Amino acid sequence: MQSWISEKYRSVVEISEQSLESALNELEEIVRELESGRLSLDESLELFERGVRLVRICSSKIEGAERRIESLTGAIPEDLLE
Repeated sequence: MQSWISEKYRSVVEISEQSLESALNELEEIVRELESGRLSLDESLELFERGVRLVRICSSKIEGAERRIESLTGAIPEDLLE
């Protein structure tokens, strides 16, 4: 399915190259679009799938940062454990 969604959002490869902040901003935009009720079921599913990929990328980036902090300090700060 070729839709405006496919054209608007970057490819999966480009998702992994996004900064954490950029990915989070895009996730917020996806949530707004999904909550708007303007999308077809297929468009909603396409955006939802992209959102899931973004969440996984964000989680991976955060886990990587935690590992770096742990390797530098020997412990993960408690505020990151919440």
